[in-house]
Amino acid sequence: MITEQEWMPVVFWLLMGVAMLAYVVLDGYDLGVGMLMPWAREDADKDMMVASIGPFWDANETWLVLGVGLLLVAFPKGQGVVLGALYLPVAVMLVGLILRGVAFDFRVKARAHHKPLWNRLFSIGSLLAATAQGWMLGRFVMGLESSPQSLAFAALIAVALPITYALLGACWLILKTEGDLQRRAVSWAKVSWPAMVIALLAISVATPWFSETVRARWFSFPNILALLPIPLMSGLALVALRGLLNSHRIVGPTARLAWLPLVLAISVMLVGGMGLAYSLYPYIVLDQITVWDAAAAPSSLWLILIGTSISLPAIAAYTFFVYRVFGGKATALSYG
Repeated sequence: MITEQEWMPVVFWLLMGVAMLAYVVLDGYDLGVGMLMPWAREDADKDMMVASIGPFWDANETWLVLGVGLLLVAFPKGQGVVLGALYLPVAVMLVGLILRGVAFDFRVKARAHHKPLWNRLFSIGSLLAATAQGWMLGRFVMGLESSPQSLAFAALIAVALPITYALLGACWLILKTEGDLQRRAVSWAKVSWPAMVIALLAISVATPWFSETVRARWFSFPNILALLPIPLMSGLALVALRGLLNSHRIVGPTARLAWLPLVLAISVMLVGGMGLAYSLYPYIVLDQITVWDAAAAPSSLWLILIGTSISLPAIAAYTFFVYRVFGGKATALSYG
């Protein structure tokens, strides 16, 4: 019989993974929109880009709070190691998120000659946050090692994740905008797509090359056959996405498939998240600390589980409500 000491840490590992994946997908597109702003021609287009994410970005970042909170309270023996090794990129990410938050409000209230400064700070904050997240992910996948090859892998992810966010952001704008901005979003997606594909291929080669644990899990028999659908689904989704970017059905006020590029891009992220989870389980720190080593006492986990059973549905319901209420094409953002 499986005891609570065995199954509860796994449950919290899964909940933490779901929260972090939800954050990467949801906040990823609005970070991508921020990074794309410098390429918008007109000030009105930049206003519309911000308006497209305005109602959602606070709800998106709630998932980050949940994921980090679960790490802190459910895995106290692991959070010190993880956050201790990543304190600098965490600080950079927080600076980026603060810059975004401040610039989001100040760009609207600022005088005309100050507005370009806040636009730039909004984009810089988005890039800082995305790059820091990529670096942290790369370090995490490599078990927080500081070897040259591990740092090189982290640098690769630090480049790849902002590219992925930019593609998500472009697909979001295809869904939420119209006219010239929507057509420009299609062109941004076409530029981001090959860069993302190259980055994913490089990561797919580098991860098993640098990590013996990952290599053994993915390339041993019969695992390689069972896991083959993961890269196949990702590849099919990427090919379908690129083909769709040439279709007239995603552009214009009556376009019926404007939602599909975003769904395909998100599906790649979700499948990639599944593959990452398989690669890392059951570790909090790869090859060093398992979920059972890092977990709090069962009595504490029961209390945390009660709180999570309340907060997680509440966050999910709030997120669903926001996306339901503010669905459809974006309109001009205004402040009272």
